[in-house]
Amino acid sequence: MKAKILIIEDDPRIQDLVGATLSLIDYSYQFASSAREGIQLFHANNPDVVLLDLGLPDKDGVEVVHKIREESNAPIIVVSARSEMMDKIAALDAGADDYLTKPFDPDELLARIRVAIRRLQSVDGSQDIVVNGLLKMDVSQRTVMVDNHELHVTPTEYKLLLLMLQNVGKVLTYNTILKEVWGLYSDNIPALRVFVTTLRKKIEKYDPNNNYLQTHVGVGYRMIKIEN
Repeated sequence: MKAKILIIEDDPRIQDLVGATLSLIDYSYQFASSAREGIQLFHANNPDVVLLDLGLPDKDGVEVVHKIREESNAPIIVVSARSEMMDKIAALDAGADDYLTKPFDPDELLARIRVAIRRLQSVDGSQDIVVNGLLKMDVSQRTVMVDNHELHVTPTEYKLLLLMLQNVGKVLTYNTILKEVWGLYSDNIPALRVFVTTLRKKIEKYDPNNNYLQTHVGVGYRMIKIEN
C-alpha cells in the first residue's frame, strides 16, 4: 500500500519540489496551504506522514503539531527555513518527530520519510508493558508511570524514554539516540541534553532515590537497571 503524505506548506516552489520528489517513489500526497486546511485534510485522510512548514499564513506550525498530537501519533517532519536551536526544540518538544532545514536535498527528505515510517512500525510492534524499577511504560496506552503516579511527558520525551527502557543497561551513543528519536541526520546534542535533564527531574519527583539515566560524558546515556 502506498504511504500517504500530507504536505502543509504555503510556498508554491516548495510544493513543486516536494511533489516532484514524492512522485519519484510513487507516494500518495496532498497539499495544504494553511494550518486550517492542513488540519482539515489530516482529519479527512489520516495520512501516514505529515511534512509541515512552521511559517504558515494563519498559524504557527508548532500549533499544528500540538493539534495533531492531541489525537494521533502520525510522524511529523518539520521542513522549515528556521534554523535556530530554540525553534527546533519548540517543534520537537511539541511532538514533531524530525526537523529538516530549508534548503534541503530531495534525497535527504526521502530518507527521513522512510525512517519515520519504519520508526512508527517499530513502536507499534513493541511489547505492551516495559518496566524498570518504579518506572513503567504502557506502549498500547502511551502512558508513563513512576511509583503509580502518571508522568506527563511530551511526545519527544516519550520516544526518548521508551528507547532507553528498551535498552536497559546499554550505553547508547548520542548519535544512536538522535537517529532513533529525531531522525537519520539529526546532530542536535544540546537539544538531547535538555530533554534528558527534563526527564530526570520528572522521574526523580516520584523516585528520588534512584538515578535512572546515567551520563557517559562525551559518549551518550545509559538507562540503569533498577532492582525492585
